[in-house]
This record gives sequence, structure tokens and C-alpha cells, in this order.
Amino acid sequence: MDIRTHIRQIPDFPKPGILFYDISTLLKHPKAWRATVDQLAETVRGYKPDLLVGIESRGFLVSAPLALELGCGFVMCRKKGKLPGRTVRHSYQLEYGSDTIELQEDAVQSGQRVVLLDDLLATGGTAAASIALLRKMGAKVEAAAFIIELTSLKGRARLDVPVAALLSYDT
Repeated sequence: MDIRTHIRQIPDFPKPGILFYDISTLLKHPKAWRATVDQLAETVRGYKPDLLVGIESRGFLVSAPLALELGCGFVMCRKKGKLPGRTVRHSYQLEYGSDTIELQEDAVQSGQRVVLLDDLLATGGTAAASIALLRKMGAKVEAAAFIIELTSLKGRARLDVPVAALLSYDT
């Protein structure tokens, strides 16, 4: 199945000049979503992850069903202040400002094999920060996987782990 036909493109969102790749149309089509999870499972399985870590928020939608498929755990990497309990934080620079991401302090055990997931790889800033946070907690980050990669934004170059994407667009 060509999952590309189930990705809606929305011009000028969230601001003028941006072309948004919307996976909600993929999620609502059960056969296309099943094909996506199957393709991601084939991509990720070889890394033998103990945990899949999803980046807020669409990364949760990608990681949770995939974790069930692979029989491994799922952990949420969230923006500051969104997780209950004690957390470990990592702040990082964006093009215009900074941001902070968090994991619960007991989410990852030292030495666990982890694969990072999100729906889309653009500039790679949040993914790189997530990898840094996971390593700070002792995880072995084996790879990062995405449904979509925007190749012209060169996010892959910011990640020092193997990167897989099911679809690529040159925006």
C-alpha cells in the first residue's frame, strides 16, 4: 500500500509559507495505518529495543501501537511541566528561542536499548535534544524512526544515530 496517498498536505499551516504534512488522514484509514505500523515494525525490529520513546505529541501515536506490535515498552518525551512526578529535563536552542523536554526519572533504566520515534523529521532539533536527554539518563539510543522526513531541512544531519523514514519529501 502506498501510504503517501493518505498524507494530507495543508499549505500555510501553522503560518504562511509552511506546508504541513498531516497524518490525521493516515490515522483514520485502518488499512493504511496498519501498513504504516507494519512498515515501521520492519524498520525498528532489528534494533531489538527495550523501549520506544515517542516525542510529544504525534510521536505518541506512532510509538504506542508500534510498542505493542514489537512487545516492548513505550515512554513519552514531553514538553516541560506535562509529566507528573519527578522528571529529568533537557533544555535546547531553537531557531528563535529555546525549549525544554522531560522524561519521568524512572522512565528509562541505564543500559536500556531505545529507539526514538516521531511522525516527522524536519530540522531535527527536538529529536537531537531527545537523544541527548535519553543518553543523560543512561539509555543506549540505537536509532530514530519517522513516518515522514523533510529532506531539504537536513534534520538527519543533526542526529548521530541511524535514521529511518518511510516517506521523504523535498520541500
